[in-house]
Amino acid sequence: MKYTKCNFMMSVLGIIIYVTDLVADIVLSVRYFHDGQYVLGVLTLSFVLCGTLIVHCFSYSWLKADLEKAGQENERYFLLLHCLQGGVFTRYWFALRTGYHVVFKHSDRKSNFMEEQTDPHKEAIDMATDLSMLRLFETYLEGCPQLILQLYAFLECGQANLSQCMVIMVSCCAISWSTVDYQIALRKSLPDKNLLRGLWPKLMYLFYKLLTLLSWMLSVVLLLFIDVRVALLLLLFLWITGFIWAFINHTQFCNSVSMEFLYRIVVGFILVFTFFNIKGQNTKCPMSCYYTVRVLGTLGILTVFWIYPLSIFNSDYFIPISATIVLALLLGIIFLGVYYGNFHPNRNVEPQLDETDGKAPQRDCRIRYFLMD
Repeated sequence: MKYTKCNFMMSVLGIIIYVTDLVADIVLSVRYFHDGQYVLGVLTLSFVLCGTLIVHCFSYSWLKADLEKAGQENERYFLLLHCLQGGVFTRYWFALRTGYHVVFKHSDRKSNFMEEQTDPHKEAIDMATDLSMLRLFETYLEGCPQLILQLYAFLECGQANLSQCMVIMVSCCAISWSTVDYQIALRKSLPDKNLLRGLWPKLMYLFYKLLTLLSWMLSVVLLLFIDVRVALLLLLFLWITGFIWAFINHTQFCNSVSMEFLYRIVVGFILVFTFFNIKGQNTKCPMSCYYTVRVLGTLGILTVFWIYPLSIFNSDYFIPISATIVLALLLGIIFLGVYYGNFHPNRNVEPQLDETDGKAPQRDCRIRYFLMD
């Protein structure tokens, strides 16, 4: 497997989106504090801090495991960087430097990160894949809650300032980018998986994820207007259900028990927003159940909102938002069927048992035990 110029440019675009998203969130939180909207400011900043703390926990855990595997003991330096929330930027530095040497200088050098001689293409792909997994974590831990909060704030006051618009747009870009980039990285890093070739499969996958996610987030925003406590209880119930599902499936992503527990917590949180194959098994039945519940939940929220007095919400927005929710969900389900029926790379491949935890002699890669699709 070759690391290409396209992969390098995707990494460059990834860090641009990551930095822009971070700066936009900080600027908006400062704007909230300046305007006296302390609750919104605290929530905006809390989502950023919570997301980046968990992402850096996983980043350091993986880095420590890689250093121990390579027989190196200079982990204190990297621990300090991660405590200062610079771990992701450090990873981007190594990934971009390695990728640049591979695609532009055709380097066959020995890695400075690992003492043993490695394939530079494999090294660059593995670094980019780790970043892709971390971005996926950050997207659902920070990006999705942030988008719900800003949509709620926008609809509550009836207008959005420039900072709010920036956060909403950047969050949408980050969600779209991390979703597609992760799917490409997943198949690029695992030689036993078929690549996601061509533009149409990527577009079908993007539209399926983005539209179903948009429909659900708008539904949650409507439920927040009805009763914040009910909305939070629903999200808590869905998170606990996803957490239990991860336990039932005995995920084996992390080496330590504590990090595996944290991983299952994060998986439960991700399953609140979208479906992922958490163990590599046949997911036709779980996915069908998941989106059946999603459709019923969305219709239930819309029904309750129609019954509730419209005085709690600007009626000028209700009909367009309701139409957007229904249309986005319908189109998302259609794109889901089209993607898995006509564009999924494994649609003509014989199913394999437990491809995530398979024992075939394949490349030792962290993403093999991560979220599949």
